[in-house]
Amino acid sequence: MNLHENLLGGPPPTHLPENEEAYRMLAEQSATPAEVAAAHPTFSLAWAMLADDAFEAGRLVESYAYARTGYHRGLDALRRAGWKGHGPIPFSHRANRGFLRCLAALARAAGAIGETEEADRCWQFLKDSSDEAYAELKR
Repeated sequence: MNLHENLLGGPPPTHLPENEEAYRMLAEQSATPAEVAAAHPTFSLAWAMLADDAFEAGRLVESYAYARTGYHRGLDALRRAGWKGHGPIPFSHRANRGFLRCLAALARAAGAIGETEEADRCWQFLKDSSDEAYAELKR
């Protein structure tokens, strides 16, 4: 039996590819999220970090824009990885966390600027994608 087989018949989990250079820039080179986003614009984690920083500083529209950018770059990456618009996106897989964090940041920023329908849709998308991410990020 395949340990990753979905017994309910749904799509298999999607695992985005790792970007070791972007992680290295953040860790070893102490690059800022803006520097990493400029060097690796498809790396959603950098956009999530920018969105979080802007939100914490009260720059809600800027946070929304950063989160939306990372969200869309993440959707593109998910599709390239075989995702068909639904199915699990495990938070336990490091490369998925940037997209999931952008999705949560987009929900949070949308709610803060009064876009409640979008906020609700994004929170539901997060929950449908990863219960673990939803529990961790919806605070």
